[in-house]
Amino acid sequence: MRKLIHLEPKVGRILVSEPFLMDSYFKRSVILLGEHGEEGTVGFILNKPTDLGLNDALEDFPPFEVPLYFGGPVQTDTIHFLHTIGAKLEGSKEILPGIWWGGSLEMLKLMIDTHQVGKDDIRFFAGYSGWEPNQLNDELRSKTWLVSNCQKVFAFSDHPEDLWGEVLRSMGSSYAVLANFPEDPSLN
Repeated sequence: MRKLIHLEPKVGRILVSEPFLMDSYFKRSVILLGEHGEEGTVGFILNKPTDLGLNDALEDFPPFEVPLYFGGPVQTDTIHFLHTIGAKLEGSKEILPGIWWGGSLEMLKLMIDTHQVGKDDIRFFAGYSGWEPNQLNDELRSKTWLVSNCQKVFAFSDHPEDLWGEVLRSMGSSYAVLANFPEDPSLN
């Protein structure tokens, strides 16, 4: 059996919830970290699409038929976005090679309106996941989360419902077995 690798959280890594975490927000979640430091941690749940489209949430936005994801339970009345547009979008922050967070919303609207941005280039989130300083470290010690490296394909997965298991399998055989745990062990 391969030795388990324990990574520390940092910008650009992902948190993978443990199989038996039953928290309604974070059950079987994969969260990309956009900030992690002395002031706390911010991330976005990559595998929780909502029933809403972006234009259902933003009225003053060009028509752009993409799903709106649930980024987390903090400030759910705010919209955030991850993208591959890069520095062309003023104010963007690169959190992983080829993956950027945020930027000028007005410039983004213009880029969408002029077809410079495609649906595969961007993912929108209502709210975010946040931790106060040291809160995430406490949750890691209590084995709530696994930390893994992120791949671009994870951030923009076409099959978010399969992402939790896909990430666990990518972490090696010691973790892959977790991907097969039933959601409700009493039904096993």
